Amino acid sequence: MRKPVRTLLAAALVLGVTAGPAALSPAFAAPAPAATAAAGPDLSAVLAGLPRADATAALVRVGGTEGSWTGAAGVRDLESGAPADPAGRFRAGSVTKVFTAAAVLRLAAEGRIDLDRTARSYLPELIPGRYATVTVRQLLNHTHGIPPADLPGETVEEWYAHRFDVHAPEDLVRTATAKPREFRPGTRQHYLNIGYTIAGLIVERVTGDTYEHAVERRILRPLGLRDTYLPGREAVIRGPYNHGYQRMRLDDGTTGLRDVSVWRATDGWAAGDLISTTADLERFTRALFAGRVVRGPFLEEMFTLPRVADLTSGAPAAYSAGLSVKRLGGREVWGKTGGRWGYNTAIASTRHGERTLVYSVNSTDAKGQDMNRTALELMLATYGAPSE
Repeated sequence: MRKPVRTLLAAALVLGVTAGPAALSPAFAAPAPAATAAAGPDLSAVLAGLPRADATAALVRVGGTEGSWTGAAGVRDLESGAPADPAGRFRAGSVTKVFTAAAVLRLAAEGRIDLDRTARSYLPELIPGRYATVTVRQLLNHTHGIPPADLPGETVEEWYAHRFDVHAPEDLVRTATAKPREFRPGTRQHYLNIGYTIAGLIVERVTGDTYEHAVERRILRPLGLRDTYLPGREAVIRGPYNHGYQRMRLDDGTTGLRDVSVWRATDGWAAGDLISTTADLERFTRALFAGRVVRGPFLEEMFTLPRVADLTSGAPAAYSAGLSVKRLGGREVWGKTGGRWGYNTAIASTRHGERTLVYSVNSTDAKGQDMNRTALELMLATYGAPSE
């Protein structure tokens, strides 16, 4: 029996109302059959009715040679009910990994990082002998075998109580590498943050600069991403933003929505603390896929999957250096999703930029076991159903 489309995509997609009238170009209104946009719900219909139980707002940008569409829906905050700000900043979660991978690959192109060199050779005081063979490439494609770092909390309520904790990346690495390896490096794939935490520290070691400044210098400034930044220990989102809310147990014992916009993201750091806008992420996505961020063989690292199986599912590896891939609407879609409490984000594109997608959904169930309903339907509406 075939599984429902929603179940298939939620399980396999690994790419974590204002609304004034949205601009819809003729090319996107009548897409090429291969895009199969009609296989999913209409984009305008997906945004209709926000705020609702699963999301308080959503910002969407679709672009590429097949046409463009922009839309914003929902509210800036539940207290005022003001329309969502289409230019508002948001927490992009694991989309940060694409920027980190791009920074490492640019340093590789400069001859300052060797992807086949071991992480321990860059950080000998931090990486113990049991992980002596882990390479930089394995950090980026999640085949390193290092288990996750120890962090406080298993429920959203416990995480919320620790939302202002400061986690030094070196301490996260120490707690992870103190444990036995999950598998021999290079033999399996397990998607985790820890590889990117180590990659961020390698960036600092080889540049003699902070990770934040290195990414700003090599990616943010050259592309003119003025509304994108890495917050470090800051808990507040700078400038205008649409508030994020998370469903959880409240102080009076009931379950409801709590504003989770103010939150330190040091647990994510180089793996998940980016703050951006849909306009900036669209510009970045188009530049990345066009070869204007990373070039030549180093760009191909982002579109090359390791020939191993996933540790938990046994399926073929789906993550490359920074990106992941899913077959939707009959063609490959590359990209990355991200989640922080109150926010779900994605960037995606067909290989040659025919159709790009960026969304920020103010999810009330972010980081849940299932993909957020609004985020899922935006992906389906843009690219079509998953291909088996």
